[in-house]
Amino acid sequence: MDTRTLARKLLRGFLTVWVVVTFTFVALNLSGDPIEALVGDQASPEVVQQYRQKFGLDRPLWEQYVSYLGNLVQGDFGLSLSDQKPASELIGAALPYTLRLGFTAFGLGLAAGLALGIVAALHRNRPVDRFVMSFAVLGFSLPNFFLGILLILLFALRWRLLPSAGADTPWHLVLPAITLGTHFAGVFARFTRSAMLEVLNRQYMVAARAKGVPAARRTLWHALPNAAIPIITIVGLKLGDLVAGSIIVETVFGWPGVGRLLIGAVTSRDFAVVQAILILTAVTMVLANLAVDFVYTLVDPRMRSARKEE
Repeated sequence: MDTRTLARKLLRGFLTVWVVVTFTFVALNLSGDPIEALVGDQASPEVVQQYRQKFGLDRPLWEQYVSYLGNLVQGDFGLSLSDQKPASELIGAALPYTLRLGFTAFGLGLAAGLALGIVAALHRNRPVDRFVMSFAVLGFSLPNFFLGILLILLFALRWRLLPSAGADTPWHLVLPAITLGTHFAGVFARFTRSAMLEVLNRQYMVAARAKGVPAARRTLWHALPNAAIPIITIVGLKLGDLVAGSIIVETVFGWPGVGRLLIGAVTSRDFAVVQAILILTAVTMVLANLAVDFVYTLVDPRMRSARKEE
């Protein structure tokens, strides 16, 4: 990727994050007064006004917005109303748990999805293909909260094999990782099958088969690399969705990550924490898209040629 293209994409990413910051700030501030949720309905108007002045919420909205942007530039995401701690500190404590869950589930889903998608493509319209596609549809359409609760009922309450909540031991990771990984596996299996089917019957694959190239080599060294572009696209999108995608799973399993922190912040109207998490999600998506574009140029020589022509 040349410098000009990288600069253009970075500018687009910056504008995307700015739009998210602005929309989130305006929407949250127009949704109601967070001080009322903090002090309760019984607090006197004087106490409410005192807290509003303390957190700068008595100023006009445009002044709050300009001040917020200035603080963001300096790395200050604001102060949590509920915990009286910097929002970045609360997210920093929860983020490692989300990354542990997200990358574990992502790795499981990617490995299973690629394998199942390849097997389904190689056995098109056969029982194996129909079984894999049924699993794929079930995997990405089944709500995470339903699957999570079902796994808790079976493995934690009925069979007592695994813990149902918390993050104290590696065993606590199993059920939430399976729940989130099942979704990833279903999506990856579907896209892998579609991408593989497009290349399996092309002329170079027919020629490789005629030359007696072993099936495993044809699949892994000829078909899969040529089917990589759509697979990389969906992998990049789902990689950028790790933070947002874990919200429901973390809530169901009591996993102390960013998703559970966001639910608590929304409930208590803790604007600083909500804004910081949404910014983190937007930045993650932008970085994931940049990574996908970079991988494109490494995998497909035609992408490099197109960049040079531009």
